[in-house]
This record gives sequence, structure tokens and C-alpha cells, in this order.
Amino acid sequence: MQKTQDFSKVMQDMAASFPFDAKAFQDTFKTSAVLGEKMTKVALEAAEKSNEISSKWAKETIAKVGSLAKVREEPTDYSKAVSDFASAAAEMAAENLAAFAEVAKKAQMETVELMLAAGKDFSEDATAAVKKASTEATAAAKKAAASVK
Repeated sequence: MQKTQDFSKVMQDMAASFPFDAKAFQDTFKTSAVLGEKMTKVALEAAEKSNEISSKWAKETIAKVGSLAKVREEPTDYSKAVSDFASAAAEMAAENLAAFAEVAKKAQMETVELMLAAGKDFSEDATAAVKKASTEATAAAKKAAASVK
């Protein structure tokens, strides 16, 4: 009966022959985690502000509906109340949509700033890793060339 060959030593040797900088990997992971934390903060602030705007808008609308439901003396007073409500609702909609747009604009600007900063950080990490790998590869090549002579 044949025995299955154990490749663990082969895999360990192969992994050891590839230069791997754990520090660079950790730095990249930390940079990525910091970016995630900052992006989450931007998203949560935007969600909180949007929720405040929605809540305020709903409260104002409910208050206007309450005044709309009051009993009037004249039939024309009802049409005036509906007209006033529609006008107030349109004004509230314009104000609140502008507030939502400001929240979105702020979140977008902060996101772009974070992405630009993260791109710079990732670029610096990658440059450092490539320089180190290049140095190690050159040293390994010189060592291999010296052993061949």
C-alpha cells in the first residue's frame, strides 16, 4: 500500500524562499483598519444628521396636519387651510431637501479627503515594501551568484 507523500516540508521550504515582510503586511492592515474606522465615522455622522432632519420634518408635518383637522366656520376656510398646508409642506420639503443635500455634500467631501489620504498612505506602504523586497531579492541574487562561482 502506498503512503501519501507529506508536502508540509516542501510547502515550508517554498514559503521560506519567498521574501515576506510581516511588518509591511501589518502596517497595511493597520492603515486599512484606520481607513475603515474613519469611513464608518463619516457614515454614522451622516446617518445621525439625516435622522435628525427626518424626525424634525415629521414633527413639523404632524403639527401642520393637526391644524388642518380643526373645525372651520365657513366652507372657504377649509380650502384656505388646505392651501396653507400645501404651501407650508412645499416650503418644508425645500428646506429639508436642502439640509439633506448639505449632509450628503459634507459626507462626500470627507470621503474624498479620506480616500486621498489613504491612497497616499497605501502608496507609501507599498513603496517601502517594494524597496525592502528589492533589497532582499538583490542580496539573495548576489548570494546565489557567489555560490555558483
